[in-house]
Amino acid sequence: MTDVRTDARDGAAVLQKLSTLDRFLPVWIIAAMALGLGLGRWVPGLDDALSAVDIGNVSLPIAIGLLLMMYPVLAKVRYAELGRVTGDRRMLGASLVLNWLIGPALMFALAWLLLPDLPEYRTGLIIVGLARCIAMVLIWNDLSCGDREAAAVLVAINSVFQIVAFAALGWFYLQVLPGRLGLSTTSAEFSVWAIVTSVLVFLGIPLLAGFLTRTLGERARGRDWYEGTFLPRIGPVALYGLLFTIVLLFALQGDAITSKPWDVARIALPLLAYFVLMFGSSFLLGMRLRLGYAKTATLAFTAAGNNFELAIAVAIGTFGVTSGQALAGVVGPLIEVPALVALVYVALWARRRFYPSEVAR
Repeated sequence: MTDVRTDARDGAAVLQKLSTLDRFLPVWIIAAMALGLGLGRWVPGLDDALSAVDIGNVSLPIAIGLLLMMYPVLAKVRYAELGRVTGDRRMLGASLVLNWLIGPALMFALAWLLLPDLPEYRTGLIIVGLARCIAMVLIWNDLSCGDREAAAVLVAINSVFQIVAFAALGWFYLQVLPGRLGLSTTSAEFSVWAIVTSVLVFLGIPLLAGFLTRTLGERARGRDWYEGTFLPRIGPVALYGLLFTIVLLFALQGDAITSKPWDVARIALPLLAYFVLMFGSSFLLGMRLRLGYAKTATLAFTAAGNNFELAIAVAIGTFGVTSGQALAGVVGPLIEVPALVALVYVALWARRRFYPSEVAR
């Protein structure tokens, strides 16, 4: 059994090593959300200005923030070690089942159970459940000391499945399954181009940039310089990009969110249940499979997170910017961001509690 005092000292030592930005990240995120909501509520025309130029129905400023957020994390990946991850069939198989079977089915069940009288919000949540995470999950995985190489592989797999399976799953969960269960159905045609654009922009660009940065950096100056000098310099950019993205995202829909607090609360309930259930079941599965802490954390976060950029783009493109489906998509990150930040701390606690040997490394 781990000594409680030793465990506490280890946790305190970890906190002391963190920068001020990392240590108070929940504070900065809450402040960024509040600032964004305030700007969206009280600055006339800001949402129109932010959405004047978009990429795949995602605001260009938000796209820039996402790219800034993802690039430093992907520059940290040791691409030469990806073969170690692709050979782990247990983790890859578990991830596919969690992301493409359990995740969408769970969101479908929660949406119908908790929003039976709100079809637009219910549809929006089902779309969120179909959009598996390829962006912010890299931040949560990095903060929780997950396996970066495993995260890169799982995110790439999710990207491929989004392109080939998203439209078919949307048809199944919005028309086929409700019809078989005697429930109301929703007709929706998803833009395959919007899905492809989301993957290429929000994963392809930072992934290529990260790969080239590591390859050329190590070739020119060596791994010691690259990981000991260069990466610490660009590391904070990821969190700055995260905060920038949060401000803009909530500014874009601040008025809609603040003017419908009860609707937001109704949408938030199934989302909270989803994040807790997906993360908890995935983490327990990783422990059962004896994947080790790093891969278990990666498995849990890649299963719990969602691609809100794609969900918002699809909802807006299919149902309109003022639709209930779009509002449900926007509320997604409003709940996901603080929920997954909290789960980062849960994961780090579980690491100290159940994987003390990995903490000591």
